[in-house]
Amino acid sequence: MDPPSAGSPYQPVIEALENHPQKKFYNVSKLGGTKYDTLPYSIRVLFESSVRNCDGFLVKETDAMNILDWKTKQNHVEVPFCPARVVLQDFTGIPAMVDFAAMREAVRNAGGDPVKVNPACPTDLTVDHSLQIDFSKCAIQNAPNPGGGEVPKPPARLSPLRAQPRKVPCRGQGGCRGGPCESGRHPAPFSAQIENTPILCPFHLQPVPEPETVLKNQEMEFGRNRERLQFFKWSSKVFKNISIIPPETGTAHQVNLEYLSKVVFEVKDLLYPDSVVGTDSHTTMVNGLGILGWGVGGIETEAVMLGMPLTLTLPEVVGCELTGTVSPFATSIDIVLSITKHLRQAEVAGKFVEFFGSGVSQLSVADRTTIANMCPEYGAILSFFPVDNVTLKHLKHTGLDKAKLEVMEAYLKAVKLFRSDESSSREPDYSQVVQVSLSSIIPYVSGPKRSQDRVAVNNMKSDFQACLNEKCGVKGFQIAAEKQEDTVPVQYEGNEYQLSHGCVVIAAVISCTNNCNPSVMLAAGLLAKKAVEAGLVVKPYIRTSLSPGSGMVTHYLSSSGVLPYLSKLGFEVVGYGCSTCVGNTAPLPEAIRNAIKQGDIIACGVLSGTKNFEGRLCDCVRANYLASPPLVVAYAIAGTVRIDFETEPLGIGFNGKSIYLRDIWPTRKELHTVEEEYVISSMFKELKEKMEKGNKRWNLLEAPESTLFPWDSKSTYIRCPSFFDKLAKEPVAPQPVENAHVLLYLGDSVTTDHISPAGSIARSSAAAKYLTSKGLTPREFNSYGARRGNDAVMTRGTFANIKLLNKFIGKPAPKTIHFPSGQTLDVFEAAELYQKEGIPVIILAGKKYGLGSSRDWAAKGPFLLGVKAVLAESFEKVHRSQLVGIGIAPLQFHPGENPSTLGLTGKEQFSILFPPELSPRMTLDVKTSTGKVFSVIALFENNTEITLYKYGGSLNFVARRFL
Repeated sequence: MDPPSAGSPYQPVIEALENHPQKKFYNVSKLGGTKYDTLPYSIRVLFESSVRNCDGFLVKETDAMNILDWKTKQNHVEVPFCPARVVLQDFTGIPAMVDFAAMREAVRNAGGDPVKVNPACPTDLTVDHSLQIDFSKCAIQNAPNPGGGEVPKPPARLSPLRAQPRKVPCRGQGGCRGGPCESGRHPAPFSAQIENTPILCPFHLQPVPEPETVLKNQEMEFGRNRERLQFFKWSSKVFKNISIIPPETGTAHQVNLEYLSKVVFEVKDLLYPDSVVGTDSHTTMVNGLGILGWGVGGIETEAVMLGMPLTLTLPEVVGCELTGTVSPFATSIDIVLSITKHLRQAEVAGKFVEFFGSGVSQLSVADRTTIANMCPEYGAILSFFPVDNVTLKHLKHTGLDKAKLEVMEAYLKAVKLFRSDESSSREPDYSQVVQVSLSSIIPYVSGPKRSQDRVAVNNMKSDFQACLNEKCGVKGFQIAAEKQEDTVPVQYEGNEYQLSHGCVVIAAVISCTNNCNPSVMLAAGLLAKKAVEAGLVVKPYIRTSLSPGSGMVTHYLSSSGVLPYLSKLGFEVVGYGCSTCVGNTAPLPEAIRNAIKQGDIIACGVLSGTKNFEGRLCDCVRANYLASPPLVVAYAIAGTVRIDFETEPLGIGFNGKSIYLRDIWPTRKELHTVEEEYVISSMFKELKEKMEKGNKRWNLLEAPESTLFPWDSKSTYIRCPSFFDKLAKEPVAPQPVENAHVLLYLGDSVTTDHISPAGSIARSSAAAKYLTSKGLTPREFNSYGARRGNDAVMTRGTFANIKLLNKFIGKPAPKTIHFPSGQTLDVFEAAELYQKEGIPVIILAGKKYGLGSSRDWAAKGPFLLGVKAVLAESFEKVHRSQLVGIGIAPLQFHPGENPSTLGLTGKEQFSILFPPELSPRMTLDVKTSTGKVFSVIALFENNTEITLYKYGGSLNFVARRFL
């Protein structure tokens, strides 16, 4: 937001910075006496924002004083927060920009000036979630991903973007029938290529070189996403205050960390702390750099973009004291997972976490950002590391101007936002303190179905055995004892392999948490180097991939000399962006899929990301483990998770020697040396150059420049949504929900991925039927994430996850029962029937409804399905606010109550009476068609949320300001 007007009550505390008289700042440390000195650093940032933005309307003096009185007001008052900027990624950014375009249309139709509809808060949108792995290391794997996990069929025609094939001679390996390949040597049937696959010797199956793999994935990305990219290009031209970062630059959170983050903002010589909100749950990564930031829903983000403050309950702040020294074998991921466990047990959901203690200075900024990045997994709003000498040293290595560093340090010390290790410095007061000894941390993985289920690596073999024995549930697979040692032979590339329970078939070193930390990526590379030099290999049927968060990762892996060794083991760079982690995994080879299904094998995926929900990677891979990058490589070499690394070798190397993990694991000294020599300065310099140079395909992309977007009625990517159809100047009283049917009866831990999938569109789904009716073939479906600008696709994709467990159905399937007819239908089809019949619908759910990544379509989708309310035992905080922001009432059962204890079957009809005047967390009565009456808590946290709900959501509330 702009600096406050002359009428700001806090102008008297504006001062000139010592030794820099032209620089001004609000010296908030002089307000409130000693109260300020006791505030946690993260609360000091909130306080500075409220003082600087105080205008008596959106931000009042009482708001600032409430924050200053944090110790007594925490959890009791709502406060506004005006972040310095907004970051978006394209999956969640495109619906935001489509809504802006639709808002311009609605404002014009209502007589307003559409040109006024622009982001008021600086906004950066990174196109990073479009990448799919179409090409990797072998011919079968290199078929483009058609969606739905099905094996693609040869196409009838070539893509218009396809470059002319060039012949790549094979390398003359002895396995080729007929010797080295030359032009015309092989018969015609073998010369035909699957569309968009690399040009291969059909006998050797030799892939194209790695750089060409990247280029071909980029080509496919621009081809399948042309409409979306043209829309983004239009947005960059017509909207003020927004910057679009094109594809192949890097992931949103990586670019945010490496390029967009300022630490200290300077606008018109006014200094203030950098802060950010974003539509990606990984926005929290920047807290490791001392920048306050967290992920919120797309709906709230749009309001912030339009100049509205974000409203939050003044949070508790949990101080996490780090002590001790890290084990040389523990990576940042091990630290992350250990802290995750401690903080999850401490119940930090909905709270800030702030780190202090002697152990903090032992962690690099890369370590801190990795830890901060995972905070959504343990439920905290954010995890904050105040700026200290380690931060400044890191910024110096990134090439930040020395003069700017001096100003930054002077400012942060002036407002007491700089953390010192000096014994004389006083630690802030915290709501509670959690102690973590870094010395106690040992290597862990997480899985096989949930990120919170941690398994010590030295217990992995026995834990997987226990999972085979356990009943089906959050960990178990219930495999009969007599079948646990079964093996299934499979022929692949001329050799026979044995698949058994625990076999690894997907090993992905991908973006997300790990690539912000060079040490873990270099550890994977050094381990690969030592493995290759020892003679170890990875079985060719294992789908291995390396999808870095940015080109900087490729740069330092290459310059340090380890990239060829990763490639030798099959970990080739497939592109830049979210791929395996969001479900954009190409199908496994058909022979492997068939063998897994034939033997009912519990096959495993091992990935270095943050999400491992069952079925997310591939429908036939039931066990998925999160691990550090070097462990991903290690398990790929072993070929199974049923291994004890202490006593069993990874494999047999040269001269028949058994090679153990300890023989090839890099030391921390090796990692530190390589990181200092190859990473820090060069990676930031190169990203800056890449940002300034731009992307050639993006630069050449044509797009309209009209004030209003020219909607194409034939488009299957971009549609004008219906959220503003009832744009009203004045709010209306909440309407009662009468005789509603239950659309879905769900259990605990329903994730936003269950509600609104981001991966491939299954061929049998309602969305597929819609796209087919528009003349598209399955290979043109793309993913749900890519089509978030089309409300027709996204509504049909709501609750379309194949692992959705609806109690009405009794097994995982995206189905439900339409009670008036008794039919079992796709969720969309049932909802569509209810809407035609004029019958409202609700959802019954258990604990933690809306868990997982922030996803606005997880609220928008149910809204367009006609859902009026969600009755759950508890809600994930961000998703609850999204429901309010779209106009769905989040209703919570009283503690100890749920549908089962209340004797509800879900087959009843429900009536909910909303009084004319709502109040926060008021109790509402619910009546059923069987005569049962019970009460629920309306989870409106403040009067602002009630106002938004009355207007039909935040979008309509903001839009009316332009009328």
